[in-house]
Parts: sequence; C-alpha cells; structure tokens
Amino acid sequence: MQIRTETALARTFRLALPAGHPHTPGQHYVVRVTAPDGSSAQRSYSVASAPPTSADIAAAGGLHIELTIERIGDGDVSPFLHDEVREGDEVEVRGPFGGWFVWPGDSPVLLLGGGSGVVPLMSMLRHWRATGSREPLALVQSVRSPEDLFYADEYGMETTLVWTRAAPPGATRATGRLDGATLEPVLGPLRDAGATVFVCGSTGFAEHASQLAVRLGVDAGNVRVERFGPS
Repeated sequence: MQIRTETALARTFRLALPAGHPHTPGQHYVVRVTAPDGSSAQRSYSVASAPPTSADIAAAGGLHIELTIERIGDGDVSPFLHDEVREGDEVEVRGPFGGWFVWPGDSPVLLLGGGSGVVPLMSMLRHWRATGSREPLALVQSVRSPEDLFYADEYGMETTLVWTRAAPPGATRATGRLDGATLEPVLGPLRDAGATVFVCGSTGFAEHASQLAVRLGVDAGNVRVERFGPS
C-alpha cells in the first residue's frame, strides 16, 4: 500500500490487489478493517483511478487501484485508515461492485461533483483522458475552498470549478452554490447530445444538482445520482 495526501482531511490509498479484474469507472470496493480487540467495520469507497490496461498491469506487476478517503471524525472506518494504517500495511477489500453509476467511456457525459463526490467522477475523467476518448465530457466540481479541492493539479479545460465559500485569486465567479447561470453554458451542448449526467456528493448537493439539471432540460431518466454519508 502507498498513501498520498490530497488535502488536510483526505488521503489516497494505492492498493495492490493479488487477484481480480479491472473496475469500470464509477464502481466501488468494500474496505473492511479489524481493530486489535477483534471488532470490525466496513465501508464502500469509490475507485478514483482509471481502469488499468493489460499493459498497465504488466508494468506495475499486478492490478492496482486508488481509493481517496476523507477522514470523518465520528466515522467507523475512515479514522482508522487515516490514523492507524501505514504504507506497506494490508487491508481487506472486496469488489469491484456497482453496475448503474458507471461509465465505460462510450457516450457523452456531464459530471457534477460536490466535495469528495468527485472521486468516482475522477475515475471517469482519468479514463476519458487515458483512452483518448472523443466522446464529449465536462466536469463541474463544487468545493468549499482551494484547500478542500481533491486532485488540485489535474483539472483542465473540461472542468468548471465552483467555489462555495472561498475562491482563489483571479476567480471570475462569486462564491456560492452551483446555479443555473453557471451550469447552463456547460450543460447546453451535452444536453443536446443526449448526455448522461452523473451526480455525486452529499445528499443536499446531490438533490440540488440533479434537480437543477432537470430544470435546465435534462431528461430525468438521463440523470444518475450517488449520495454519500458519514464513514
């Protein structure tokens, strides 16, 4: 296992898997941890990395996945992973799971992320880049401040960042939640192409963003939502 810091409260865990098959972007693994007293807990975490190719697996000496996990103070699993697990340790994982909130890379997509909800969407974005896909794709990521932004060095022209509480110098949009004026210019061409909209974030963000997309003309059947709670 290798561990990389993303923000003050989030780390990416790179895991080597002894067996299994590559995931589809949007899928998750179940992580199980066991305390010294024998008690255990488990939690599902989305994969952040792109599915590896056969060449990737050969070059890395096996199958690897990356899980980005935010530390939740009263959680059952994330505090243990952040505070107790060290590089080289082993953890128990099962997966990949999920067959609905997935994107194999063969159709237009709009990705709407809120905070740590960007994790499965980043898997989709990385897959899109790695395969050189020509399918239309855009990411809108809503985040409190620059200090809270996962994968800060990876966003390009396909991404619109929405700062809700504090914006970096030079930002042209005032802070505040995602609104129609921000989403419509990004959504328009993708809506016309029949894109699937993937929404991931807290319950409040997921409800707001999905309803906003529908109000702006997206067929509700083309919106897929994944919510998360404490870990």
